[in-house]
Amino acid sequence: MTSPQQPVGSAYFLTDSKEKEETHTLSILVDNEPGVLARVIGLISGRGYNIDSLTVSEISHQKHISRITIVTVGTPRVIEQITHQLERLIPVHRVYDLTKGGAHVERELALVKVQGKGDARLEALRLAEAFKATVADASTEHFVFQITGRPGKIDQFISLMKPLGLANVARTGIAALSRGADQV
Repeated sequence: MTSPQQPVGSAYFLTDSKEKEETHTLSILVDNEPGVLARVIGLISGRGYNIDSLTVSEISHQKHISRITIVTVGTPRVIEQITHQLERLIPVHRVYDLTKGGAHVERELALVKVQGKGDARLEALRLAEAFKATVADASTEHFVFQITGRPGKIDQFISLMKPLGLANVARTGIAALSRGADQV
């Protein structure tokens, strides 16, 4: 009897199809040294999963520790496997699944360039004020708005700017921390 051929793509082809994919935010504390980010990203992408958002910053200069925040989508079983594999990497100190851990704060920054004249220009300014976006740069034919907030708020702002002359967008990726006394 021959065994069925394994599907090409994700290494997690055995995932129960009844499990629903979820978005998870992972906070990974690592040594701040060359190659660590590549190893972390390689582990996730090597298993066939996409990284929706990625931010990295040193959080302790004295201890040479950085925080990598990754947003990815997968079933709970797959996210748990990724978390355990990340924990086994030598430069990784700790991996927190902020989504699974409960209440946490996520924020993102975006620069949104809108080109337009007349009424479209006025409407862009009015909407920016409603979303608490600030004008980072302006000329007679464009604005660059700076907006911070939850990713959904930024998505909504961008979609409202499309008919008003949206020209370009730059997003930082999500920064996230747990709420309360937890040190994550």
